[in-house]
Amino acid sequence: MKGGEAPLDQLIKTIILSVIQGLTEWLPISSTGHLKLAEQFLNSFSPKDSLLFEFILHIGTLIVVLLFFRSDLKNIVLALGHLDFKTEHGRLIPLIIVGTVPAAAIGLVSLTTVEQVFQYNLPIALAFILCGTVLYSAKAGEEKTDNISYPTAIIIGIGEGIAIIPGISRSGITIAVALLLGLKREKAFKFSFLLSIPAVIGAIGYTLYKDYSTMMSAGLGLTGILAGVTVAMVVGYLALKLLQKTLAKKKFHLFAFYCWILGAALVLFSLGAS
Repeated sequence: MKGGEAPLDQLIKTIILSVIQGLTEWLPISSTGHLKLAEQFLNSFSPKDSLLFEFILHIGTLIVVLLFFRSDLKNIVLALGHLDFKTEHGRLIPLIIVGTVPAAAIGLVSLTTVEQVFQYNLPIALAFILCGTVLYSAKAGEEKTDNISYPTAIIIGIGEGIAIIPGISRSGITIAVALLLGLKREKAFKFSFLLSIPAVIGAIGYTLYKDYSTMMSAGLGLTGILAGVTVAMVVGYLALKLLQKTLAKKKFHLFAFYCWILGAALVLFSLGAS
């Protein structure tokens, strides 16, 4: 907590950031980009507190996706236990592994560079505009198949890796790429979020390894942490349902306009401030 700031004020900021996280983590508009911008404008957390807060929200994110896809995950675990890779859920196991490899490689290689470059608003703004362009391009996708090939899984995994950039939505780019490659909407939606599970677990593990001592010295209180995680989980679950319905109605590409407007506004703000 910042010196001199009332606990209630800090709790309100925590809840606001948690709502933003819950909405933007699942809607295809980049949670990382929104959190970076919100923390700047709210002047909310010290670097140590911000690190712990984002770490806790990652845990909340993982819980939401595990709950939402619990039936699929149960069947995947059962298939793995029987070494069954021929059923619908069994075939997903190697595909998720194959998709995770390029995502992890891109993340590990580019993390430091991304953190340095995208601490400024202008690069984030350009990333939002690019994200909107990718989202809108998904409108051209022709839904032809439910079958995910290994090359398709690799390309979607590359998209997931690129989403390490603030302003590029993980769910947005992976679903858009899947649609452009001809996957049907339901399959694109499911594979995108199942692929996110090892990515989130990896991010949690990496943060624990790299920044454990820093996070443990943060000044966030238990009340704020619990409130933030709870709000993010509830809002996130609702946002995930909204994204599912939006895809079903073939309106996924409309999120592009939000990204374009936000990106353009940030460009103007950045140029005006310089």
